[in-house]
Amino acid sequence: MLENINLFANLSEKQLQALKKISNTRRYPKGAMLIMEGNDNNQLFIIRSGKVSVFVNDEEGKQANLNYMGAGEYFGELSLLDGKPGSATVATLTECELTTISQNNFRELLITEPEIALGLMAELVARIRTLTDNVKSLALLDVYGRITNALIRLSDDDQRIEKPKLTHQDIANMVGSSREMVSRIMKELVVGGYIEQGFNFIQLKKPFPKHW
Repeated sequence: MLENINLFANLSEKQLQALKKISNTRRYPKGAMLIMEGNDNNQLFIIRSGKVSVFVNDEEGKQANLNYMGAGEYFGELSLLDGKPGSATVATLTECELTTISQNNFRELLITEPEIALGLMAELVARIRTLTDNVKSLALLDVYGRITNALIRLSDDDQRIEKPKLTHQDIANMVGSSREMVSRIMKELVVGGYIEQGFNFIQLKKPFPKHW
């Protein structure tokens, strides 16, 4: 499993085996809080199965969903380096099987296998570039552009979004718009044959037009 994670994709077999020795795997029920925004976190989490939600809350308790993550993805990697509190809350949306690596064990491993840090830095740079693109999207794209970008980003290899059901309010929270505007645009995408909306899925059917 670890060799299929971008963070560790370029490691040698020896390094992968060393990582596996310091990792632990367990199952978590639906609704489990894995990281709390503002609380200390000292683990890297790797999703083996299931889905999690990444979100933040403001002082009034309003929630904004930042991302949904599934098998093969990971979170908590910044804590391996700086040990600072989590910048977002992560909770399980389904029953999940997760592999964890603690900060202390990881740092001890870097003493004997420092090349692992090079892969970590390269992946973190890639994530920063993705974050920059997301900020650019919010700053420069209209609501339609932000919605279609989000749909593309959340879809799997079959161009499908499912489990959990993605509501119009979820999309609105992610793109910084109102639910009414999202519903209007999503309806137009259905009418145009660009997407299909089922009870618990969204199917992307053909490339979106550049402008709405």
